[in-house]
Amino acid sequence: MTEPERLPLNLTESGGRKRAVASVLTALVLGAAVGGVVGLIGGQWPGLVTAGVVFLLLLLLTWASGRRRLWLEDGTVLVARTIGRKSVDLRHADSLELMVTDIRGVRTVGLLVGAGRRSINLGLAVYSGAGGRELGILVLRKIADALAANENPAGLVFSQLVVAQLRAEAKGEAAADRPLYRLASVAPSGRLAQRLKPEAVTRFVASLD
Repeated sequence: MTEPERLPLNLTESGGRKRAVASVLTALVLGAAVGGVVGLIGGQWPGLVTAGVVFLLLLLLTWASGRRRLWLEDGTVLVARTIGRKSVDLRHADSLELMVTDIRGVRTVGLLVGAGRRSINLGLAVYSGAGGRELGILVLRKIADALAANENPAGLVFSQLVVAQLRAEAKGEAAADRPLYRLASVAPSGRLAQRLKPEAVTRFVASLD
């Protein structure tokens, strides 16, 4: 039996030891801050226990985030793995929405794909200022093809959006002129995560050349 084709879909770059140290320091500072507040109210021991719990929870979240892997299997199946594993076939997804997250000025455009009780947020591009990172041409092409075969009408809309992104890249357009960047920039600021209205995305795609 041959192994299934796997194409990595992770946009974030590994920060190695520096990122791990920064995560531990952040967990320590937040744990100490929360524990200090509880200590002022409830005493020394409740404060120390609270600080320890917050510290361990943040470390657990960091560890789980570092383990997260996302890939496209056999060109159509989106697979996400953290502690467990879940998958959604893009051809049969019954829920498709565009998500924009904004964390300290870094905006990520993602496609929230759902099938039944399973949902996976597929990051398509991440932007900061006038630049950023995007999924590769081969991956985007396969995603566009899989979405075009989806029975959900939204599948064709998102397929056309990805194709427009590919065309903009082929023309050598700057990141700020590409469709995904333009969608990220029009999303209201000050919100950690928001879903763009389907009708707004449909109108935007229809307006593209």
